[in-house]
Amino acid sequence: MSTLSDRIASRQKRERTQVEIEEWGDNDEPLVLFFGPLLAGEMDRVQRKHPEFPQRSSFSGMVELIIMKAEDASGAKVFTLEDKAILMREPLTLIAEIAGQMMEATSIEVQEKN
Repeated sequence: MSTLSDRIASRQKRERTQVEIEEWGDNDEPLVLFFGPLLAGEMDRVQRKHPEFPQRSSFSGMVELIIMKAEDASGAKVFTLEDKAILMREPLTLIAEIAGQMMEATSIEVQEKN
């Protein structure tokens, strides 16, 4: 790794954003999902299966993004590809809202500063 690469890698933080999803909650409490910033490699993985994503977003691509990014408070993945069929049966407005937040996310720290 070059000196520049070392410097960039040392600056990369694991900042996360959280989103509350009323529809998926339990006991009158929303489900809280966490996710980090969308990384170039992650977008590349989605675009391999959905070449025009995000310019012409497919709901399948959005669901795969949610599966890839959604974590619980401890950082564990919430979904697997086995959950895709269930998520594909959710209202498209909900899927679009969650995926949109993941694509536009800023860190919790940035949100708290505003």
